[in-house]
Amino acid sequence: MSSSSPPSSPAVPETAPDPGGGYAELFREIRGAGLMDRRRGWYAVLIGITALAFAGAVVAFVLIGDSWWQLVVAAVFAVLYAQIGFIGHDAGHGQILAGRKSNDVVGYLHGDLLIGLGYGWWVDKHNEHHANPNHEDRDPDVDLGVLALTPTQADVDGPIARGRLGRFVIRHQAGLFFPILLLEGFDLHRSAVRSLFSGRLPFLRLEIVLLALHTALYLTAVFLVLSPGLAVAFIVVHQGLFGLYLGCSFAPGHKGMPMPTEGERLDPVRRQVLTSRNIRGGPVVDVALGGLNYQIEHHLFPRMPRPHLRRAQPLVRAHCERHGISYTETGLIESYARGLRHLREVSAPARA
Repeated sequence: MSSSSPPSSPAVPETAPDPGGGYAELFREIRGAGLMDRRRGWYAVLIGITALAFAGAVVAFVLIGDSWWQLVVAAVFAVLYAQIGFIGHDAGHGQILAGRKSNDVVGYLHGDLLIGLGYGWWVDKHNEHHANPNHEDRDPDVDLGVLALTPTQADVDGPIARGRLGRFVIRHQAGLFFPILLLEGFDLHRSAVRSLFSGRLPFLRLEIVLLALHTALYLTAVFLVLSPGLAVAFIVVHQGLFGLYLGCSFAPGHKGMPMPTEGERLDPVRRQVLTSRNIRGGPVVDVALGGLNYQIEHHLFPRMPRPHLRRAQPLVRAHCERHGISYTETGLIESYARGLRHLREVSAPARA
């Protein structure tokens, strides 16, 4: 697309026959197949393996001591933090245990205590995203504050493009996308701290205690074992790769997909399916992306346990075919390519 071409966002496909989408019909089929049943044993094994891997990384960190080999350990911790974050994500959706309180216990321990992310703030934000995925005005994940996902956000007079740096980032946002993700981990920690002053957290004191405990343990361990310069390098590598991993896990599901506006009305099935993208792959992709590669099934049934998403996929795909609903699935690399292409198209006026 030339720089003089008008910016474009993927259009929401026209509504096919059966404007209702048949959600009730699909839900009955899914529930009848037992795919909404809890998988406590599966999650117990997952949490146990993750805990053992985390403990092993801590032991390696202590034994290696003040060595630059610790940057390899930092990368390992980045992966483990993301995997712990996926467990917190599942708990936030009520996938792990039957009751909300018991899921929240898992969420607060994995989110606030283990990786220092605000569970209460994130659940509230993520629920808004699920209610209006990729919606230009209602989805908080569309408002990144740095990158423009819509022509309105890319406006040279808008808040994102304000100043030389903002305009530079918008013009080159496709090329800067992955480097900017290196800051995502730091931004998530910042947002967790900011949420403590929002007045919206249901368990404010608990989150203050858990976040403070995590920060104290993390910084004490890093600066006690490592020299100051290496400690800073460890934190930068760890948090940078953690943010990159999370960003690369969440971005494929929606970036470059249709973005509904206020004037468009979609039924429950189309609202979730048309704005989401699945990623092809086997068990390795399932583990690497924490089940988010089944974005369509996850958005249709947020409470569905992660191991059931793969089994639900053929049922959902067949339902979409029967009702004339476009079902998108690509490879991982192609999903990034589509997302970057969308960023470039949106920023075309800024480069003109």
